[in-house]
Amino acid sequence: MQKINMKPWELFFKNRISKLFLEKKSVIDIGGGLRISSKKGNRYDESRQWLLPLVEKVDYKILDPVPDYEPDIVGDIHALPFADNSVDAIICLAVLEHVEDPVKACREIYRTLKPRGYAFVYVPFLYYYHAEKAYYKDYWRFTEDSVRMIFKDFSQLEICSVRGALGTWIRISPLGRFKFVENLFYFFDKIFDKINSKQVSGYNIFLVK
Repeated sequence: MQKINMKPWELFFKNRISKLFLEKKSVIDIGGGLRISSKKGNRYDESRQWLLPLVEKVDYKILDPVPDYEPDIVGDIHALPFADNSVDAIICLAVLEHVEDPVKACREIYRTLKPRGYAFVYVPFLYYYHAEKAYYKDYWRFTEDSVRMIFKDFSQLEICSVRGALGTWIRISPLGRFKFVENLFYFFDKIFDKINSKQVSGYNIFLVK
């Protein structure tokens, strides 16, 4: 993944995820959201292969609530199977909308992280319904205000919105599947000053305990 022509939220993801892997020795990926393995999890994203050299240098484990997709750890985000202040870093991408109590889940992330531990989280705001039958439901959406509230205990919180208002609108339409259309509407967002709108697809979040 090259930095050239990267959108702000893509660059934020690349920089903060790289920092997490370079500065911490062990990483728990709740839900396997990095999608770097076709053998663990129900999703695989070839564009994330740039992460493999970083992942290979740390103790990287996937946690999932069910054993179906062969995670390293079977556990519930509402009661993470780790001691207080014991985890170097946590990744939690597109998970909190699917859990019954996201506030409790965030408290568990905070509880288990070591002091100065890192977390990278993605949550959706204006995004289509995406439950998966017999695996997870789709309960919640998050504004920037709610993000700041549920992560208020962290010493550092960085938020980067994903897409502007026009890009968000086209993303949830049938045209959103076409990359050239998405790129066009990113251009429109910048031209019409909608890139800093609060009407966004979601948020990339970097946290320090």
